[in-house]
Amino acid sequence: MKNPLLDAHKKTAVVLFQLGGPDSLEAVEPFLLNLFMDPDIIDFPLAFLARKPLAQFISSRRSPKVQTNYKMIGGKSPILDLTRLQADALNSRLIQQGIQARVFIAMRYWHPMTNETVREIKSGGFDQLILIPLYPQFSQATTGSSINEWNRQAKKQGLNIPTRFVCCYPHHPKLLEAFVENINNSLEHFSTVSPENIDLVFSAHGVPIRYIQKGDPYQLHIEETVRRVVEHGKWKSPYTLCFQSKVGPMQWLKPSLIDTLERLASEGRKHLLIIPIAFVTDHIETLHEINIDARNHAMIRGVQQFELMPALNDHPKFIECLADMVVQQLTHTFECTTCKTLWREKSERPKPTKCPQ
Repeated sequence: MKNPLLDAHKKTAVVLFQLGGPDSLEAVEPFLLNLFMDPDIIDFPLAFLARKPLAQFISSRRSPKVQTNYKMIGGKSPILDLTRLQADALNSRLIQQGIQARVFIAMRYWHPMTNETVREIKSGGFDQLILIPLYPQFSQATTGSSINEWNRQAKKQGLNIPTRFVCCYPHHPKLLEAFVENINNSLEHFSTVSPENIDLVFSAHGVPIRYIQKGDPYQLHIEETVRRVVEHGKWKSPYTLCFQSKVGPMQWLKPSLIDTLERLASEGRKHLLIIPIAFVTDHIETLHEINIDARNHAMIRGVQQFELMPALNDHPKFIECLADMVVQQLTHTFECTTCKTLWREKSERPKPTKCPQ
């Protein structure tokens, strides 16, 4: 069933979905508890019986190490501050375009959490609502989880206004332009190196293989973003795609970032630019996992230059991308065909079934 068509002249709330991050070292364990309590993350037969004790066990065991990691990047996650910059920039952009809208943030695992944002919107007298994930590539673990939590909280609090949502935008033209500009700016750090000797390493957050086998389109979306960014960039440098942030014993998407760094080092490749292609906001996975852990791993193995491209954050082209999607939702009925199109092109993959559109 299609979502209702919105009226561009009505008072509109725009909500940006993001995962969130601890705002202090003391918040690390409760943040992890919220993460591992998510039914879209911990899901197996009769999981509702074991989810809470399992989440408590995992979060208590992992929190000391994770706290140490956060200490190394300033004692907290920067994700809320950076997401606020994105929200403020989007708000300003919409006002410039004459759109009566206010932009909110709903974090999945830490404040401002979804229930808080639902409460604020309900009390704000809004006529309609647009939900936009800050995950360009759809996965049940990110966009799916955020939408499910939004629906639960909206129902619980009786928020019932016309609502539309963007499920994914892996090849939005402005998103691609933002990535290309960021990559070009980062390549300036290699001014004395021939392009053929620079490796573009696109790194995306991994997901368990079972997600893909059940029809999650995430891998297709990531591959499409990389393909189109490289096509637009026209670089002479070789590139590769890998995945990071594996948790637990399950099989995840491969190759891993660490395995990729080891392979490149063994082949004598000395100059690497790491491009976080699934993260639009810098946080622990870019600032620590890549820029500290992966950097040390690579340099020990003989890599001479290791550069990290900053996440898009409030890049003007990315903000234009978000604003364009708001306008699309306000002015016509948007139908996402991304998953169906990509699946037809690569039909050996499981047919996507999880995209909410």
